[in-house]
Amino acid sequence: MISSVAQVPYTGGEKESLHISLDRHRDVVLWKLEGLDDEQLRRPMTPTGTNLLGIVKHLATVEYGWFCAAFGHATEDFWFDTSKDDMTVAPDESTERILAFYARARAAADRSIEETGLDTTGTSWNGNTVSMRWVLIHMIEDVLRHAGHMDIVRELIDGATGSYPAP
Repeated sequence: MISSVAQVPYTGGEKESLHISLDRHRDVVLWKLEGLDDEQLRRPMTPTGTNLLGIVKHLATVEYGWFCAAFGHATEDFWFDTSKDDMTVAPDESTERILAFYARARAAADRSIEETGLDTTGTSWNGNTVSMRWVLIHMIEDVLRHAGHMDIVRELIDGATGSYPAP
């Protein structure tokens, strides 16, 4: 259970501040799942099928892709086709399996962030040269975007609102 999220330090270093900002919003993603049953987590809430668990699966995939694969760090095999819409959840993909996948992706990404300098470059999935700094900023943007989606989906499911857990 997420009872609160970390605060970005007011005078922290660049890498520390970016990493804590990312972590802060990763925790919000998990908080948006709290108190919901499996059916609610999988319920498509838009015409395209967006659902809370599918967003988590997507975020796990991009954590591995941007933080690990781009910088030559190990990833795990995905059990779905990443060239297709990875925000769907198949009936045989359990909630526990997807949440464990997200936890492992976060841990692997955290190791890559710790081991890689901000100015170190890697190669993205589309062949672009990217720095760790750029990837951190990009992933903060991506997690924030999807956390916003989750805000709306969660409100549509049960009326729950809020940006962060109450302190």
